[in-house]
Amino acid sequence: MSIATTIDLISNGRAAGSTCTPDLAAPTWTFDARPGYGPGSSMSDLIPTSAPRQGVIPEEYRTASEAELHARIEAAKATLGDRVVVLGHFYQRDEVVRHADFLGDSFQLANAALTRPDAEAIVFCGVHFMAETADVLARPEQHVILPNLAAGCSMADMADIDSVEAAWEQLELLYGTEPDADGRVPVIPVTYMNSAADLKAFCGRHGGIVCTSSNAATVLEWAFERGQRVLFFPDQHLGRNTAKAMGVTTDRMPMWNPRKPLGGNDAATLQAAQVVLWHGFCSVHRRFTVEQIEQARAADPDVVVVVHPECPMEVVDAADVAGSTDLIRKVVAAAEEPTTFAIGTEINMVNRLAAEFPQHDISCLDPVVCPCSTMYRIHPGYLAWVLEALVRGEVLNEVRVPDDIAADARVALERMLAARPRPLAPSRPLAPARPLDAGREA
Repeated sequence: MSIATTIDLISNGRAAGSTCTPDLAAPTWTFDARPGYGPGSSMSDLIPTSAPRQGVIPEEYRTASEAELHARIEAAKATLGDRVVVLGHFYQRDEVVRHADFLGDSFQLANAALTRPDAEAIVFCGVHFMAETADVLARPEQHVILPNLAAGCSMADMADIDSVEAAWEQLELLYGTEPDADGRVPVIPVTYMNSAADLKAFCGRHGGIVCTSSNAATVLEWAFERGQRVLFFPDQHLGRNTAKAMGVTTDRMPMWNPRKPLGGNDAATLQAAQVVLWHGFCSVHRRFTVEQIEQARAADPDVVVVVHPECPMEVVDAADVAGSTDLIRKVVAAAEEPTTFAIGTEINMVNRLAAEFPQHDISCLDPVVCPCSTMYRIHPGYLAWVLEALVRGEVLNEVRVPDDIAADARVALERMLAARPRPLAPSRPLAPARPLDAGREA
C-alpha cells in the first residue's frame, strides 16, 4: 500500500495511525497558490518570498482518476520513446516512481541524466535544486522539466548566495587568502547537493566542490587535501556526522549563524576550526530521535537501526548504520537472514523497502506518517500534464540556469562526480551479508 493511500485511509478513519497534519489528505494542487512548502515535514519552515510557485494545472488532470492518469502517462511515454527520460528520487511517492526510468538518490540521478545525452527532455521527479543540477550537466539543447515548480527544498533555502558571500568575506578577513607551507588554502567551500545552483557556482569559483550524502566523506578528504579547513553548507548534520566519522572532534566544528557577526563565534574558535558548519537542517531527518531508537530496541533487541546522516548527531551515534539513501537500500538488500529494520529516513522510501523486501520486518523510526513536504507535491497529475505537453511539442515548467552561473556550477559538480562514494562504517557488526550491489536502474 502506498503512503498516499495510507494517508487517505488514516484521514477517513479506515486505518489506524496518525499523520503530522490532516492537510496531507487534501489534493496537492490545493496548496499551489499559497506560500509555503506544503503539508508534511517542512510545513513549519519559513519559505523565501522568491521561491518558485506553481500555477494551477488544467482541471482534466485535477479530476482524473489514478488509473486514468497512469494510462495517460504510459501512453505519453510510449509516444515520446527515447526523446524523454524520467528521473525519480527515492523519496517520491509510489504513484510517480512507477513511471521513472531511473530511481535513485541525488548522486545516482545526477549520473543517470548523463547517460541519456540524446533525450530531448529530462523530466525530474524530485525537487528544484535537482532539476537545476540536471540542467547544468545537460546538453544545451536538452530541456529539464520539474513537474511541479513548487517542489523546492527548505534545507536548500536555508543558505542563500548573499548570506554565503557575506560569510566568506568575514572568513577571508579572519583567515587571509595565502596558502600554508603545504600549499593548502585557508578555507575550502563545500556545498551539499541540496543547494541552489548559484551556491554550487560559488564553490566552483572559489576552488570548492559539491557533495552528496553518498560521497560526503570522499569530498571532505578532497577538501582537506587542498584546504586547512572547510566551510560546509547548508546542512549542519551531514557535515558534522561525516567529519566526526573521519576523526574531527566536535569542538573543531563550530556553527555559523548567518544572522550574527562571525556566525556567532569568536575569532579564536574559528581559527581552531576544521569544519565550519552552516546553520541548516533537513526537516524530514530532524524528526528522528534517540527515544525512537530506544523504543525500537525495547520492542526487539536484535533490531538493526539504519539512519540517514542528515539526522542529528546523537541519532546517528545511537544507530547501527548511517548512510545515504542508496546505502540504506543496499544494507537492507544485503541482509540474507530475515531481519528487523528500523529506518530513519523519508517514509515513502521506507514503505517501498518494506514492500520490496517482505522477508524483513521494516518500519520507519517515526511512527507518525509525515512525508517530505516538497517531494510529495509531485503528483501523477503534474507528470501527465508535462508529458502530454511534450507530445504536443510544448515544454512546460522548464528549469534553466543562467549560463554564467551554470559554467561555475559545472566546475564544482564535475569535481563531485569524480569523487566516488564510500559508505560510513556501521557502529556495530551486522548479520552476515552478501556484497553490496551497485545502484540500479528502475
